[in-house]
Amino acid sequence: MNSFKALKLERPDLKIGVLGCMAQRLGEKILVEKPFIDFVMGPDSYRNILQVLNGVHSEQRESSPKIFLNEYESKETYADVCPVRVRGVNAWVAVMRGCNNYCTYCIVPYVRGRERSRSAQNVIEEIRRLVDEGFVEVTLLGQNVNSYWDGEHDFADLLAMVAKVEGIERVRFATSHPKDLSEKLVRVIAENEKICNHIHLPVQSGSTRILQLMNRHYSREDFLAKVEMIRKYLNPVGLTTDIIVGFPGEEEDDFRQTVELVREVEFDSAFVFKYSPRPGTRAAQFDDMVSAAEKTRRLEEINTLQKEITKSKNRQLIGQRGVILVEGRSKKSETDVMGRLETNKIVVIPNTILPKGKLVEVTIVGADGVTLFGRVNHQN
Repeated sequence: MNSFKALKLERPDLKIGVLGCMAQRLGEKILVEKPFIDFVMGPDSYRNILQVLNGVHSEQRESSPKIFLNEYESKETYADVCPVRVRGVNAWVAVMRGCNNYCTYCIVPYVRGRERSRSAQNVIEEIRRLVDEGFVEVTLLGQNVNSYWDGEHDFADLLAMVAKVEGIERVRFATSHPKDLSEKLVRVIAENEKICNHIHLPVQSGSTRILQLMNRHYSREDFLAKVEMIRKYLNPVGLTTDIIVGFPGEEEDDFRQTVELVREVEFDSAFVFKYSPRPGTRAAQFDDMVSAAEKTRRLEEINTLQKEITKSKNRQLIGQRGVILVEGRSKKSETDVMGRLETNKIVVIPNTILPKGKLVEVTIVGADGVTLFGRVNHQN
């Protein structure tokens, strides 16, 4: 935020606001520590943004309120608000808000409130509008999409309904909580070609003891059983995860169990984080904090292991065929095109021109770290 301070000095009439979960959590503290900020809004107060902007621009701006925070009991889903999107290939569609899980390290339930879901019909209507705008892939979003429930449809039902929308070529979703990942959902993925075989399943720790301290509602064995079930129905499948190292009380044996789980599951990729306390969460009050140096060591060890696994799995794909959805030019070269397999792996096609949004069959001819390289299969 400090980067905006100089901008404010150059342009005193510029109005700067902080919006979202951090604003909800810190509230007045932001205004006290950053007096150049004009207003603060929580994630369920966005409907008031025009009123707020008018207030900070009005002659009575000094007496106008500067903090707009939603109530914990809010039922807001923004079901009738259609975001303005830049035209592209993939559109992100929020199907629910909030979370009921109260993981001890997470602030989300406190700043976003309890789970509430949009109606399936409302979601379908938005996706049909997206098709009209030229989008061919949608990603359904929720803090825990697997617990979606609109009073009639669960998430597996919704996913199947979205896959039937004419004009949509691919459907993705994030994020899944392991305890709520059902066999019904995985079977729906297996039975629908449009639903991508990619599941992001945050394990957080491979130690049942630490998972209990995190209030994750599953054990190491439960997670491994979910992975086995996924791979029973989906082949191939992209399986990715989140991991927290250095959680309060995590001993070396707990960490080694996480390392062994990563080795056993062989995730396609993993987002690894050092534990950082969030004020207001239960874990922030725990004793037995892990040192910063130890957190760094553990993070580096898992990242090194995961990179080796990712490279090995990617090399095994060389010579295989797959279908990518072309997303556009490669970020590294204007002469290359990039797209994704249904497993969410990125494939770069060198020195070619392909239209965005097109499904193209390719053969994997090389692998470099997390990136695959492909050749278009020309059909007669």
